[in-house]
Amino acid sequence: MEAVLGQVEQLPALLAVSRSALVRDWDSLTLDRALEWARYFQHLHERFRARPQLREALSRRLRRSQPCPLLGFPALGRCPQLLGLALLENRALPPAACRRLLRSLLQPPGAGPGSDPRGLPLLARRKAAARLLAVPRRVPGPEPQLQAEARLLLSRLRQEEQQDGEAAGQLRWRSGVQEEQRAGEAAGQQRRLSGVQEEQRAGEAAGQLRWLSGALELLPQPRAFGVVAAALALLKQGPGAEQVGDGDRDGSSSPEGYQESAAGDGCTAGLLLSWLLGNQERFSAFCLGLPGSHLAFLAGHYPQLSRSYLDLLTGWGRHLHYDPLQGRWVKSCLDKAELSWEELRERFICLCQRSRLLKEQTQAALELLRTQDGDFKVRGLSVWGDLLMEVGYKCVNTKAT
Repeated sequence: MEAVLGQVEQLPALLAVSRSALVRDWDSLTLDRALEWARYFQHLHERFRARPQLREALSRRLRRSQPCPLLGFPALGRCPQLLGLALLENRALPPAACRRLLRSLLQPPGAGPGSDPRGLPLLARRKAAARLLAVPRRVPGPEPQLQAEARLLLSRLRQEEQQDGEAAGQLRWRSGVQEEQRAGEAAGQQRRLSGVQEEQRAGEAAGQLRWLSGALELLPQPRAFGVVAAALALLKQGPGAEQVGDGDRDGSSSPEGYQESAAGDGCTAGLLLSWLLGNQERFSAFCLGLPGSHLAFLAGHYPQLSRSYLDLLTGWGRHLHYDPLQGRWVKSCLDKAELSWEELRERFICLCQRSRLLKEQTQAALELLRTQDGDFKVRGLSVWGDLLMEVGYKCVNTKAT
């Protein structure tokens, strides 16, 4: 097994070389060897996908062999596609090796004359999508590339969860067989089984979170925040909105499929929120970079995010003080106050206009803060009192119009 782990550790190096100028010295024989290694890694994925302990060992070795843990166990199953795409995009690949690569993709080893070359259409779709999404936008609306990146991120997270679920099911099956064989030790076996399952779930969640963090760290921070926000929004827009262009999602045509899909989406959303809320500076930058209306939409669907967002707005509001000469609230400390009075007011108004429940929660929070300030209902004495007046006036005005 140690030899297999050592071989898997070379996967990041293989992909790195395929993207470099070193391929200019490759001949057909070298290319064939690289493709054989890719198919070997794919074989390892099929062989060990239902064996949790071996999967985790392979994942640990992959993470150890790269500075940023982007490649996980699922990458082994896609290795021929990853290698083929990297080589096709590398202009240093000699013409003879390139022709050999195309023939290999069109007619994989062991495939009959009438077989469907699945690798080439997959690469073609990805390349065409990248070219199409790179076209500058000419119409207003959500950025197509951002939406596509969010869908790709959700698809990858679902693949991770699905494979972890299959491995956990295999573990439960084996544990059930052992439990039947040891009927006299049922209570102790059940406790051991529960402990193993808890450790398995914790390890899976930690591995998925590491992969997510590594993937998002590759993007510029504003871009990463936009992708996460778009992904969270897609999860709440219904199955149809998200499945555009995603024909690989199963079980969506029956009530049972919808229930399974909703449960999986809850796990995916929880993972995204864990990454987002796990770091206060990250969450603060996320909220500063998004418009108030978008944040209000997310807060209306994710209570955990709503509570953190209200706490963040409260912290920002504490850095405002009333200037009687200007007759307005101003920043008391420029390096701490993230939002001006006008920006803070707009954020609270967006929350109150989103839904009745969110409005009640927001107003209740402001009323509590005003009470703690002395429950003054005169302008200029409490920022929370003034916000309550502004929010109530704006909401009444909106209804009237």
